[in-house]
Amino acid sequence: MKARLIPLYFESARNEEFDNQIERLKDLLLEEVEILDPVSLGSPIPEADAVVFPQLVGEAFKQIEKIKNINIPIIVITSEFGTVNMWDWEIVTFMKEEGLKPFAPYNLKLTKIICRTLALKREMKNAKFLVFQDNPGEGMQATIFKRFYWWEDECIKLIKKKFGISIIKKSFKKLGIDAKNIPDSEAEKVLKNKDVNTVGVSRKAMKSAVKLYIALKREIDKEDNIAGVGMNCLNESFYSDTTPCLAYNWLYEDEGILWACEGDTMSLLTIYIINKSLGVPIMMSNVYPFLVGMAALKHEKINEFPKVEDTDNCLLVVHCGYMGFMPQSCATEWTLKPKVLKIVDDNATMVDARMPEGDITLVKLHPKLNKIQVIEGELKEYKQYPGSDCRNGALIRISDGHKLMDELYSHHNCITSGHKGTELKFVARALGLDVKEI
Repeated sequence: MKARLIPLYFESARNEEFDNQIERLKDLLLEEVEILDPVSLGSPIPEADAVVFPQLVGEAFKQIEKIKNINIPIIVITSEFGTVNMWDWEIVTFMKEEGLKPFAPYNLKLTKIICRTLALKREMKNAKFLVFQDNPGEGMQATIFKRFYWWEDECIKLIKKKFGISIIKKSFKKLGIDAKNIPDSEAEKVLKNKDVNTVGVSRKAMKSAVKLYIALKREIDKEDNIAGVGMNCLNESFYSDTTPCLAYNWLYEDEGILWACEGDTMSLLTIYIINKSLGVPIMMSNVYPFLVGMAALKHEKINEFPKVEDTDNCLLVVHCGYMGFMPQSCATEWTLKPKVLKIVDDNATMVDARMPEGDITLVKLHPKLNKIQVIEGELKEYKQYPGSDCRNGALIRISDGHKLMDELYSHHNCITSGHKGTELKFVARALGLDVKEI
């Protein structure tokens, strides 16, 4: 989906420069934008995602009241390079002082991010998340799982109200039965066309993973506009003889369908927004600040955190035995291995994968969906604890661990490579969110 932009012109300044800039924008933003017919400032504005000023002139100071009457986002893209022209900073500053909030991107990457986010805002109104669960408050670790916000009706209603996304619930039990009933021959046929890097995964376990993929894909194909999927794969793991990791990987790599471990729709929503707006791979995992101490160590069945300097500002990131599920396009190394956690079937699998070391960004939506938390840090190295629930976890360093402990939204966090704080400020503005940086 592309952002639908309406060029605005000043009656006294509709000229060749204006028309030429529109043609440039069509080329520069070919993948992100649909340019509609130009409209003169003050005329009724047809339905669109935003208006764009391809040209600003001094008349803008006199026509500020007409500009203030615009009730959709305003983008200023006046240079031949797809950015705001430096000669327009004064007019943009004047607009801001008058209470307007124009986007004035200063590089083409930001311009594209703004446009993708505006398109996403419209796309979300028809998007659906498909979640498989039966009794999420009960199950293998009910004392933990029954307290999570993503199970609550309030969460589902708020996602719909804020962004328009509908959450469709289906039976995980039925999905597990349907998967087991798929003939081995059908799974073998799919495997012939797939190249999967595995270590220690039995043929039986591999076929079970493929069968769950087939069953999940069938359910997705029954609906329209499915943007993401999730299932209560840990707490209700007794409904399936495998885990959905391989299925999630293929669905994302082949069709761009996103996922949520444990059916966590808050993480799924965060992943969906970041992936679609920034156009980057992203994952989710558990974050264990060293400051948590034994509460984290006991859960992961390890005796101590890695011995490093400045421990107060360090996190160990691990989920289901490894750094956490991530698609192959997010990873420098990716291997499907046998399961680690006792909570899932012995036949289950999990991905041992690594993101690139270096700059990373942790990001998560607030439960009230009014702001987004952004934490820039560095993935320093990977740590292994053989025989534990942390066979290969990531060591991440941030700037202020104590502030993190005071303000972290959830044990589930979403992680992408690179420092994305600046880009996320533009994404947040386009979606009407505040940004909370740590």
